[in-house]
Amino acid sequence: MQQYDLYLSMSNKIRIGLDIRDLRIAKTGSRTYLEEIYNQFKSDKYDCEFVFFDTSFPVYTGRYKLLKLIEHIRFIFWKQVILPLKANLNKCDILFCTDYFVPYFTPGFKAIPVFYDAFFFEYSSHYNAQWLKLFKVFGVNAAKKAPFIITITEYTKNRISHFTGIDQEKVKAIHLAPKKMAVAEPEPGYTPTFNIPTSKFILHVGTLEKRKNLVRLIEAFNLLRLSGHQDYSLILVGQPSPKNDMDDSVAIREIIERLGLRDFVLTPGYASDQDLAYFYKYAQIYAFPSINEGFGVPVLEAFHHRLPVIVSDNTCLPEVGGDAVLCFDPLNVEDISNKMKVLIEDKELRSELIRKGSERLKLFSWEKNTEELIKTFRAAVNKN
Repeated sequence: MQQYDLYLSMSNKIRIGLDIRDLRIAKTGSRTYLEEIYNQFKSDKYDCEFVFFDTSFPVYTGRYKLLKLIEHIRFIFWKQVILPLKANLNKCDILFCTDYFVPYFTPGFKAIPVFYDAFFFEYSSHYNAQWLKLFKVFGVNAAKKAPFIITITEYTKNRISHFTGIDQEKVKAIHLAPKKMAVAEPEPGYTPTFNIPTSKFILHVGTLEKRKNLVRLIEAFNLLRLSGHQDYSLILVGQPSPKNDMDDSVAIREIIERLGLRDFVLTPGYASDQDLAYFYKYAQIYAFPSINEGFGVPVLEAFHHRLPVIVSDNTCLPEVGGDAVLCFDPLNVEDISNKMKVLIEDKELRSELIRKGSERLKLFSWEKNTEELIKTFRAAVNKN
């Protein structure tokens, strides 16, 4: 990526700076958010000026501890020295950072961060101790000085306020939207590169982390088969977690072997755009059994593909799904299994959830998200 200090200029408008350095390293949800916001800001839809800031230096993403430590130092130097200088020199009114961290000192501008979840607090043992210190010293303390903090659900807003002590009035929940998939529909006649054992299958898409609760989903699927629905298989699309103590792939393999489900539970790992489009198009149910989520974008992706959805009855998932999802207790294997069985056997309920999902999807768009962001930026400019 080349150096960016680009302007989309319009006279007498508030000027918003966007830190896009994270496009070099971010993955999954946080990358999607930054990409979508970046694309919105580059369009001509909004009555603002936009400036995009990137580093000209390569960013280290490997595993060597010394080099990771050096990269942490470079990151803080970027956030606390280079970025505020750029924002000041470019006469920004607002500096928007989508990776939790904003400058502590903000000469001539106001900085607003995005907090996607409270995992740094809830799963602190899973994170590098040095990184946690940096987050608490620079991330949280700088956020406390910000006029507003952006988060993605009311649930996450409450959790962030709880752990940081930041007034909920300063935390603005602005919902995400589904990712614009590279391939919306599989090509005619396309067959996936993986051998799907049955024509009917239940789908889950996401990293194979412990909080995704996939071991219980597999146990529930086994109960479903034992109840008579042996014509179904389960597809778990996703790669192991890069953090070893968060990864659940070993336990997933073990439960598949123990229950004799090797031929009926498919774990393809990475899926191509064509494969993913195929899975969404031909699945019968989307299952989301997570114990903790910040938002749950796959719920919206399933709505887009007219899939009936079952979700955990906790955290943000009922907020995102509304009355268009069927909820279950994620700690109760029988409840998960029963909800899958209900959706298979009750055709009327299935059709109703698909209809409601299509309607609910209309509430979420990146245009709406960006409009709410800009309203918040304008309020921040006028805030003492």
